[in-house]
Amino acid sequence: MADYDVIVIGGGPAGYPAAIRSAQLGKKTLCVEKWIGKQDKPALGGTCLNVGCIPSKALLDTSHKFVEATEHFEEIGIQAKGVTVDVPAMIARKDGIVKQLTGGIDSLFKANKVEWKAGAGKLLANKVVEITGHDGKKETVSADNVIIATGSVPIDIPVAPVDNDLIVDNAGALDFDKAPKRLGVIGAGVIGLELGSVWKRVGSEVTLIEAVDKFLFLCDQQTAREAHKLFKKQGLDIRLGARVTGSKTSKKTVTVTYADADGEHDMTFDKLIVCVGRRPYTENLLAPDCGVTLDERGSIFVDDKCATAVPGVYAVGDVVRGPMLAHKGTEEGIMVAENIAGHTHRVNYDAIPNIIYTDPEIAWVGKTEEEVKASGEPYKVGVFPFAASGRAMASNATDGFAKIIAHEESDRILGMHIIGPHASELIMQGVIAMEFMGSAEDLALTCFGHPTLSEAVHEAALAVENMPIHMAPKRKR
Repeated sequence: MADYDVIVIGGGPAGYPAAIRSAQLGKKTLCVEKWIGKQDKPALGGTCLNVGCIPSKALLDTSHKFVEATEHFEEIGIQAKGVTVDVPAMIARKDGIVKQLTGGIDSLFKANKVEWKAGAGKLLANKVVEITGHDGKKETVSADNVIIATGSVPIDIPVAPVDNDLIVDNAGALDFDKAPKRLGVIGAGVIGLELGSVWKRVGSEVTLIEAVDKFLFLCDQQTAREAHKLFKKQGLDIRLGARVTGSKTSKKTVTVTYADADGEHDMTFDKLIVCVGRRPYTENLLAPDCGVTLDERGSIFVDDKCATAVPGVYAVGDVVRGPMLAHKGTEEGIMVAENIAGHTHRVNYDAIPNIIYTDPEIAWVGKTEEEVKASGEPYKVGVFPFAASGRAMASNATDGFAKIIAHEESDRILGMHIIGPHASELIMQGVIAMEFMGSAEDLALTCFGHPTLSEAVHEAALAVENMPIHMAPKRKR
């Protein structure tokens, strides 16, 4: 008889919800987590809560409020002289939020009777898990079902090796004790833009070096062009088509060499952040005879229900195919727990939102216009600018727009893209509409509160049929 009904390897945003739901459904559940947090104490929450989603948003929020006070208060009639930012206090607030939330997971485990052990889990044959504690001691436990949720780690590049001093990864960039005068960022993707924005707002000169020659190439390109224009206006120096070929550190600075269409260039920075992407974390995770296999990208191979080739063994979150998003991992973890308990659950991978928490925020769900065009499907588009929104004007936040792409014939929503204030919240209207296979007309016929930012979504839906109320319609073709 197995020791547990379910063992979850990993206590991040994919693992801990899977453990909680398994326990809620009556399964004897163990979660194994190796993370060591501040003060060298074991911590739950994984990358997301400890050095990812949550701490970065805390810094983004503080730095955004600082810019509002120093650059925009006067525009709305508020005089605020001599406002300064206390970077150590900003970091301390971030750490306090992390401590509260990671401790909260521990409390949730106790409330739901989830057992957890600090240490590294390794899957052996026959659904046996070897746990290596931080003191080096090993023990083995068995389960009827194992859920692997080990997440991902930053990709290292040989031309700029992280030393956690002058050259840091995303975790190190959350703990600067002051704003670097000159900050370099390798990678102008989601993480690079967010971290670059934080330190630009509090005083750094920020240069982002991006190898791809198209900005935010995975985004809808109308949205990406608008974002590029606005970020350049904010003072972010974004260099596209620039491939880093080397770096050299001195006592206090790091010099980066990169090549672009104009040749080779050197730039010197006080700090350098490397954020060129993440890879699945599978080091010392799978015994050779455990039966679980990896795909060509190093992810654990699973089917659409996150089952591996071994009956009773599943994998979820960043360690499997698909976008590396905390909320995607959470839904997969819950799906697996439900299915183990005999319920029927699924994840709709066509309705997973993507969000960049810059200012303005960028959010999207579904297909980009480029993807729809490439598919050959007939489509129509409605766009409404926040500059025409009364609530956006009142909030002094009029950059960006809401965009809806719908099928020309069925009117079904194929994608929604928003760049603007609170896009991370507004995009959920598109997610819900797509989850219910809604049409642009469904949103157009819905009564939206006034005045709200959500009215931009309503007007974009009306614009799909070229009948917006608060904007002149496009000329007839």
